[in-house]
Formats: sequence, C-alpha cells, structure tokens
Amino acid sequence: MNTLLGLLFCVSALGMSLQGQTLSKETVIIETVYGKIKLKLYEETPLHKANFLKLARQKFFDSLLFHRVINNFMIQGGDALSRNAKPGDSLGHGDIGYTVPAELNTKLIHRKGALAAAREGDDVNPKFESSASQFYIVMGNKRTLEDLKKYEERINKTHFTNCARAFMKTEQGKKLKQTYSRLKTESKTDSAEWINKQIETTIQTEHLKTPEYKFNETQVKAYTGIGGTPHLDGTYTVFGEVIEGLELIDKIAGVKTDKRDRPLEDIRMKVTVLE
Repeated sequence: MNTLLGLLFCVSALGMSLQGQTLSKETVIIETVYGKIKLKLYEETPLHKANFLKLARQKFFDSLLFHRVINNFMIQGGDALSRNAKPGDSLGHGDIGYTVPAELNTKLIHRKGALAAAREGDDVNPKFESSASQFYIVMGNKRTLEDLKKYEERINKTHFTNCARAFMKTEQGKKLKQTYSRLKTESKTDSAEWINKQIETTIQTEHLKTPEYKFNETQVKAYTGIGGTPHLDGTYTVFGEVIEGLELIDKIAGVKTDKRDRPLEDIRMKVTVLE
C-alpha cells in the first residue's frame, strides 16, 4: 500500500474524505479484468448517491462497458446500450429515461479519483442535469499554476457564453439582435457595433450573477499535488471518490482505443454494494 492510499484509508475510517466530505457507509466496488476499484459516495449529493446505489443494487451496471476512456483525463461507463454493443458501435448516447438534478458543490472537485456524473452539453442542458446511469472517474494530470490560470479563463468564458445564450432568448435580447442584424444589412457598421457593445454590457452587468471564477486553495493544492480535471468544476456533479484502486484508473485509461475513444477490447464492469 502506498502512502497516498494509506492516508485515504485512515481518513475513510473516520467517515470523511481528504476534502472534508462526508462519506457514505456503503462501499461501492467496480470489478473489471484489471482488478477492483473501491469507492465511497458523498452524503452531500443525496440524489446522485441514492440513484447510483439503486441502480447498483438492481445489478443494472453489471456487464456494461467502460465505453469511453481518455488517457490523462477520465474513464466513462454506464451506457445501457453498451451491454450488447458490437465491436465498432458508437456508444455514449444511451440513457434510461430520466435525469438527476445537478448537485453542484464548490467543495466537490474533479481531483484524481473523483466519481462524477456524465451529462448532455450546456446548449441543450442549461441546468447541468446529470445522466441517470453514465458516470466517469477522473484520471487527470498534475497541473501547474499557469495551467490553472488558463482553466480559470476557460471557465469564465464558458460561463459568459451560457449567460449570453440565455440573454439572447429574452425579449430584450431578441430585439437587440434584430436591430443589430438590420444595421449590418444596411451597412451601418458603427451603429451595429454600438448595439453589440450594448448587448455585451447588458450581459456583464445584469446577467452574470456570479463573480469571476477563481480556484480556491483546496483546488490549487489538489490539482498541483495529485492532479485532476479542473475545468469541469462547477458544471458536472461530483458525487464520490475512489478509496482503493486508484492505479487501476491509469491502466484502464491507457488502453488502446478507436477514434471515438472506445477501448478496442471490451472492458466490462460488475458493480456491487457493500452495506
């Protein structure tokens, strides 16, 4: 047992994670040909916890694939269509008829070993609702302070884009867009640019409800220490963490894949719950 895993076990025995989350009494075991990954779920995300445990107890996950793996990023599974998928089939779009409301929490971050829920993209899913069955486990690299600065800029840009998209659907936004388009058609470039600046100013002052995003001390320590995928924080629900078998994520993420990131050799899972 290495030092990190030893520390994880000590903290888990107290019912708390390294980041201070309350760990579930239940232990989830994901068994693959590479070995067993043990996880604890978070009490701070009760909807995701209850849903995941329900599906696991129903044996829903058994024989499903880790259908998408990206080295230094994450491993993803839980697509119901993967159970009987043929080699080369496109996967990742299967669902089970419902979503789980987002349970975003600034303390629940995408450090290496984090268990999180996959979801549809922002453009069709503005509330960040989670897939009921598809999940991923974070691999990720260690990050530098310079890396984190770039991720902050990326997160803030995405947030602005989402707010802009929402504003342009309002009556005020539609009218400004129509005016801008008319002025462009009439080749009134200066007036069109003034309208465009008015749109940007309105979004900045009235629709950006949160301050500029910056990583906190806990995130900086985690991402420069153990690593992870910081750009996903705040938009995907993290609802658990690996407590044993962290090295297996690296092995699974490192297998050969096709152009869709599906492993060339099927990696099936068996998921059990220890009460």
